[in-house]
Amino acid sequence: MYSSAGGVSPDVEGEPIPPPDGGYGWVIVLAQFLINGFTWGVAASYGVYLSYYLSHNLFSDGTAHDFALIGGFNFAFALLIEPLATLLARLYDVRAPMLLGVIIFPIWYIYLSQGVCVGVAIGIIYIPSTAVLPQWFLKKRSFANGICAAGSGVGGLAISVIVFVVNLTATLLVRSGNREVNPDQQMFNTRLLRSYPVLLFLGWSFIMMFGYITLMFSLSDYALALGCSDQDAATITALLNLGAAVGRPAIGYLSDKNGRVEIAGTLTAICGLGAILGVFWAVVGPLSADIVGLRELPAFLSIVWLFVVALSASK
Repeated sequence: MYSSAGGVSPDVEGEPIPPPDGGYGWVIVLAQFLINGFTWGVAASYGVYLSYYLSHNLFSDGTAHDFALIGGFNFAFALLIEPLATLLARLYDVRAPMLLGVIIFPIWYIYLSQGVCVGVAIGIIYIPSTAVLPQWFLKKRSFANGICAAGSGVGGLAISVIVFVVNLTATLLVRSGNREVNPDQQMFNTRLLRSYPVLLFLGWSFIMMFGYITLMFSLSDYALALGCSDQDAATITALLNLGAAVGRPAIGYLSDKNGRVEIAGTLTAICGLGAILGVFWAVVGPLSADIVGLRELPAFLSIVWLFVVALSASK
């Protein structure tokens, strides 16, 4: 079927133009690193908000379920917006939905803003950029994606007023290779669901998100339940994000050297033993490109994101 570091196997349609594996591609890596840092990095820090909301009676009518659901909205709406983001990228340019997301990003108020608006903004900034990176790399695809994914860990460590400036700058730096690759920009392509590798990948994605989302949002509150101070609980969440910043590029590098499927499978097994977390984000882009090719990548990612939405909202 498909395997190892060489990328797409013979039974998957070949890429029309070999990615340059460098050059301006490293600017794309920097741009997507910043995008991850100041979109998913914001979402990754919600565990600190959650523990504070639960330990302080800021909203008398708010329950633990309400506050947990707000965090789930971050992920759910970020993924639900994917079909619209793909359509806008097809009709205009990959940067069009990303610029819209930069504009609506600021936090307004609890449910509407921190749940829905932030989630939507993350989705239309992050998702269009996901399909761009594989167009620039082949042999170094996983390593480059790992660096990008580390951005959410760095962003989770340091979120400030520079969110708007960083996302705007990163969006303007992104250049897609859509004219050369001519990707299928369908909002959905149900034909992909007939592929056995696609179904395996979707199942793996769904299962991987069980542990990731739950731990990411509940770790800080769990620390408080054990008697830690607010500061210590926030520090524990920050250390989790630091681990993501260091570990994701390492996962990408190992994937390029030893095979994306092999490394993803091995680390998933280790993750099941409780040793590591977050394998999904480091390999989702490269593995998707390996399975369906660059032309089908946007349509396939629509399915991937929507497949894990229910899990995100119900965690």
